[in-house]
Amino acid sequence: MHAIARDWREAPLGPVDEALCGYAEKLTLQPTDMAESDISALRRAGLDDVAIHDATQIIAYFNYINRVADALGVETEDFIRPWGEGPDAIR
Repeated sequence: MHAIARDWREAPLGPVDEALCGYAEKLTLQPTDMAESDISALRRAGLDDVAIHDATQIIAYFNYINRVADALGVETEDFIRPWGEGPDAIR
């Protein structure tokens, strides 16, 4: 999981997870550029329409809730360590 947080492109992912990470990145950073080809890539990776719908809902929800938290100045919990920190961190 830490490798995914650092850079998903360098993490040892299978084709489905790799396709989902690329889709999530584009939906997060370039939502107006989404196209049928993005959905087709998920289908080629093996996802059906229900899985694509569910993934899109989850990705969009996290984008939404992060924007709400940013807009309202919600501070992160001090008991939650950032990825890659702490005794169990993978380096």
